[in-house]
Amino acid sequence: MEKFIVVIEKAENNYSAFSPDLPGCITVGTTIDEVISFMREAIELYLEQLTEKNEAIPHSKTLGNYIQEGVFDDDQIGEEYYIAKIEVHTPKVAA
Repeated sequence: MEKFIVVIEKAENNYSAFSPDLPGCITVGTTIDEVISFMREAIELYLEQLTEKNEAIPHSKTLGNYIQEGVFDDDQIGEEYYIAKIEVHTPKVAA
């Protein structure tokens, strides 16, 4: 199991989400619960693809790391976007 930070942003008619640890891993949904569910699926598929390509599965940085690096402004969390940590099953590496 691995936990990944996910950023959820409110758009005009829906929510979008991405994980800064997994470039290109994004999704949208009509509710926060839906976008979290879709993001869990997207992350698991992303990790499966990495495994199929024999690429390493990245480890998630902490929210504190991202705030320190200036990726997130902690004053905007809850105002501009929401942060979630999603736990997913990591695929087994092929032998």
